Amino acid sequence: MKKILLFFVVIISQIFYAQSDCISAIPVCGNSGISYNPNSNGNVIEQTAGSCLGLENYSVWYVFTAATSGTIEFTITPNTVPNVNHYDYDFAVYGPNIDCSTWDFGNAIRCNYSGLSGPTGLSSTNTGAQWGLPLPVLAGETYYLLIDNYIPSNPYGFALTWGGTATLTSPFTNPSLTPNPFLPPGPAHNGILSICTNPSLFNFSTLSTGIINGNPNFSVTYHTSSNDALTNANPITTAISVNTTDTYYYAIHYLDPSNPTNPLNDCTQTGTIKFVLGPIVTSNATIKACNNNNAGSAVFDLSSGSVYADPAAVKKYFPSLADLTAGTNEITTPLSYQSTAPKKIFVKVTTTDGCTGNAEIDLEYYPSIPVTPATLESCFIENAILTAQFDLTQAAVTTANGTTKKFYRTKADALADINAITDATNYISTAGEVYVRVISPNDCYEITKITLKVTAPVKSTVLKDKTICIEDRTTLDAGPGFSSYEWSTGATTQTIQGVAVGSYWVKLQTGNCFTFQRVTVHPAPQPVIASVDINNNTITVYPSGGTAPYEYSIDGITWQSSNVFSNLPRGENKIFLRDSYDCTPIQIQLTVPNLVNVITPNGDNVNDEIDYSDLAYKKNLVFTVYNRYGNKVYEADKVRNYKWNGTSGGKKLNTGTYWYTITWNENDKNSTPTQYKGWVLLKNRQ
Repeated sequence: MKKILLFFVVIISQIFYAQSDCISAIPVCGNSGISYNPNSNGNVIEQTAGSCLGLENYSVWYVFTAATSGTIEFTITPNTVPNVNHYDYDFAVYGPNIDCSTWDFGNAIRCNYSGLSGPTGLSSTNTGAQWGLPLPVLAGETYYLLIDNYIPSNPYGFALTWGGTATLTSPFTNPSLTPNPFLPPGPAHNGILSICTNPSLFNFSTLSTGIINGNPNFSVTYHTSSNDALTNANPITTAISVNTTDTYYYAIHYLDPSNPTNPLNDCTQTGTIKFVLGPIVTSNATIKACNNNNAGSAVFDLSSGSVYADPAAVKKYFPSLADLTAGTNEITTPLSYQSTAPKKIFVKVTTTDGCTGNAEIDLEYYPSIPVTPATLESCFIENAILTAQFDLTQAAVTTANGTTKKFYRTKADALADINAITDATNYISTAGEVYVRVISPNDCYEITKITLKVTAPVKSTVLKDKTICIEDRTTLDAGPGFSSYEWSTGATTQTIQGVAVGSYWVKLQTGNCFTFQRVTVHPAPQPVIASVDINNNTITVYPSGGTAPYEYSIDGITWQSSNVFSNLPRGENKIFLRDSYDCTPIQIQLTVPNLVNVITPNGDNVNDEIDYSDLAYKKNLVFTVYNRYGNKVYEADKVRNYKWNGTSGGKKLNTGTYWYTITWNENDKNSTPTQYKGWVLLKNRQ
């Protein structure tokens, strides 16, 4: 910690002898104390008869200006030594705002000539012949103070201290002019410097920057006596031989850059400099660095070890004391020294004056960051069930406070600190791993792994699509084991009843995840009667569609598994069909034509032809006749009015047996194809 300047002698520099004259009065700079020893009455012996004083004896004049309004108090204390006479000082205060070159030195506003030795001045607490009342002042007013030592002259001088509620102007106490404290020279800021030899050549100008400490418009001069420092006489301008016996002095000077005649320009602060014989005093230091990710070594900046305060001193670093002593194996990269820890480094410090000292630096690791692998589990994304959204920042990878975290897809990226995941709170990923770089307040880091798990959808194993008759209702059951159920119907139970044909969904909860499962109740496919064969009074039914096995009926009450019905009456008959779903049966109405087995086309109008024109109302009715070889010999449709008289191509056919078919489509919604087969004996006269 830098220390504030311990001691300043506040004084103005003029021609030493003339400071006993009003016209060359010493400006008082601030409320700091003053020590002075007047030894004459100046070039001009002012006539002060208008005050309580007579002619000057051993006097000094001061001029001061109030920086703030209030009261001024001061105490003049003669400096003495034991067993000597006490000395008598008198004073007079003049003002405000007088001109010494034209003023008649009368009418002092405060004056004391008690004839008594000891302290005197203006005081609100001290009473007696030596004391006057405090002086009220306004900011900006200027006053003159005459201090006179009545005979005999005091060889030790006096000390002047200020009091009261007002403050006096000074560039050294104005924060706008001196934002920083002035610092005495020396590592401890106590004005004591080390030299390596006694005497030693020393350049004082190297101290100026440190003393001024960044305050603008100030300069420093150096002197071999206090009077020279006070009067700015005989400044030291070159390097000189210094020793450990003498005291040296420095003076800080202000110069108003905008007003060279500003009275504050005459203000000076002084201090002392002493030299002691080295060696220099160094300090051991500890430097810590990051053992990142337990790498086993770290990079240390050796120059950060505060082993000696003077930044101008040269420091050399060695891995052992033996190397330092021999000057071998110097560390050539002290700003980035790669090393294990704990370890000692040895430093040789050499000042600009050639003084040397040794110090030690302990290398240590910062405490490691406790990290542990973590696992994050998140629910699948509905439209991409192999992925999930993860908030990586929620992974409990460390218990250390004050850390920050960065996340990476690979360990290599984490080590290199590249390609960091930019949206760690909304990271979309499949199951796998990511890596986190945990960074301490010291900017050290450890890397650990986060395992990502995607919670897969958990569907019901019992909920299946169903097929029911279109007119029926059913129950859907999602099965047990889920935390909650939500159906598209609004139900929140495991099962829903009275469900008709249609599409449904259920949202099933497992833990914190929800699985959306669809289910369909299909209508049972209805069978149809694809075709029917009628052979005399036997009907054979051919079904299609639906789901076997099929059952058949002619009355819708009695059912059989056979698709053949025999001994049916001629004319209209009903056929019923149902499949394994046992839904409402399919039915059609069929016609069993009248059977004609013999025709004798001899013109007697008895059995002269086969006539099926009564079936003309059937769709697509065709009557076809075949000979015994299966060759078609005749076909009758609407044009031939569905009749045959035993001819083919206008010629009579030979007597014999012929076969025929009648085909049509029933007038039902399926236009069921129907075929009737029969035979007929043709008797033609030859």
